[in-house]
Amino acid sequence: MPGIYVYSDKVQEAAALIGLAAQSGKEVCCISLDSNQAQELKEYGPERIIILNGNSPLPENYAQSIAELIKNEEGELFLVASTVRGRELAAKTAGYLDCGMVSDAESLVFEDEGIVSTRLMYGGSVVQKEIIRQLAVVTVPAGNLQAVKKENAPVSIVSLEVQADPRVRLIETLPVKRDKIDLASAEKVVCVGMGLDKQEDMKMAEELAQLLGAEIACTRGIAEERQWLPVESYIGISGAKIKPSLYISMGVSGQVQHVVGIRDSKIIVAVDSNEKAPIIKAADYSIIGDMYEIIPLLIEELKKA
Repeated sequence: MPGIYVYSDKVQEAAALIGLAAQSGKEVCCISLDSNQAQELKEYGPERIIILNGNSPLPENYAQSIAELIKNEEGELFLVASTVRGRELAAKTAGYLDCGMVSDAESLVFEDEGIVSTRLMYGGSVVQKEIIRQLAVVTVPAGNLQAVKKENAPVSIVSLEVQADPRVRLIETLPVKRDKIDLASAEKVVCVGMGLDKQEDMKMAEELAQLLGAEIACTRGIAEERQWLPVESYIGISGAKIKPSLYISMGVSGQVQHVVGIRDSKIIVAVDSNEKAPIIKAADYSIIGDMYEIIPLLIEELKKA
């Protein structure tokens, strides 16, 4: 049965993909590995939900089964949310389908000539446009879409017994300790970069953020190289994309990969000693100077206020 198939291991992202697929006017089939998730997804109005019953908790182990399902039903498109598991599943499914794949599509528009996809290339400096005219797999970044419920929409739910790929097994799971970080909804953000000399200097940024009522964020190097903040804190093309009313950078050079993540900020303020730093061009307001002099002065003024 021709149509569009969607999958995500997260309910809200799967629901958002259902809404995107529905714009095509074609049948939408949601693939799930969990019966409870399937019941939640009913509210978002896919025509069908197929629950895959297998003996593995890993979604990517069902890539071949999903590919066979899509082939047998002559599916036209497979949409997958760009989660860690989703990207793995999408790549493997595209391999089994022997079809093209578009990674991290910023937008999809369904037209008579085909499906027009756009995505960022070269660190966000170029927007690539492609037209999909045959079966393909497309991954969509989290947060790009909004889920919409459909009341009383008829939904068919079926279970399908499948064989999971036995070559990869889950041996053990351990909880990941995460700080509560919600950069996506933050109204104000203070971001630190590699211009900070030592980890103790984070206290200066934390004090500024506390006075402003802001979240602390960072560049990729701070999170992954120095490990001063959790990876959920870094902003950029492969990290968080933010839309605060105020963004203040400290020691951030402003490479294009980072600027992609902050370009929707209403006001961008840069504090940097290098007047030729890329962040200065991206900023609405720039303070050229030593942040070890400027930030304490700003903190002092905020305390007075």
